[in-house]
Amino acid sequence: MEFKTKQMTSAMLIFSGLVIVIFSFAFDLSMDVLQKVLPGMIWVALIFSSILGLNRSFTMEKSNDCMQGLLLIPSDRTMIFLGKFISNLIFVLLTQIVIVPGFFILFDYRFQGSVALLSLVLLVGTIGFIAIGTFLAALASNSRMSDMLLPIILFPVSVPLIIAGVQSTSFIFQGQGFEAFSSWLYLMIVFDVIFLVIPYMLFDYVMEV
Repeated sequence: MEFKTKQMTSAMLIFSGLVIVIFSFAFDLSMDVLQKVLPGMIWVALIFSSILGLNRSFTMEKSNDCMQGLLLIPSDRTMIFLGKFISNLIFVLLTQIVIVPGFFILFDYRFQGSVALLSLVLLVGTIGFIAIGTFLAALASNSRMSDMLLPIILFPVSVPLIIAGVQSTSFIFQGQGFEAFSSWLYLMIVFDVIFLVIPYMLFDYVMEV
């Protein structure tokens, strides 16, 4: 349905574009200062645009009572989690393809780091954030205040991942190699594994709530 309506993707892109434009006009930074603050700006845009998408993960199924039909299917319910996780991941990654170059263009920043390493860090960080976000979105969807509840429970849990992502990105922007931020990247990978396994194991129980 999202591929037809593109409501979630459009909202994420519009929000991200607005953030980029506001940041670019609000701050007149030198190249040295920009090198230090741009990683944080990128992650802020990525996180909040992802929240918009995650909030809508289970909205359509709940509003149309499609979730009850999915639960009646004689198959493993964790497939619902995997399907939602993969779809959310694809949409967020597509948004990132627009967001990151958008920052470079509007700030007139000449990126001198490794594109491959930056892509790796963003991918690993996005996997972990979307994994725990999809699980918590399913949990929050049972509440009448799901739009407000999801950020409240998601941000504290994802703090280690966000910090590691910003630190790793900062090292890459400084032109340093893998060894400089490898410990942060390993922390992100551990986070990804934990919050892929735990939601996979508990998703069936969440659907019973």
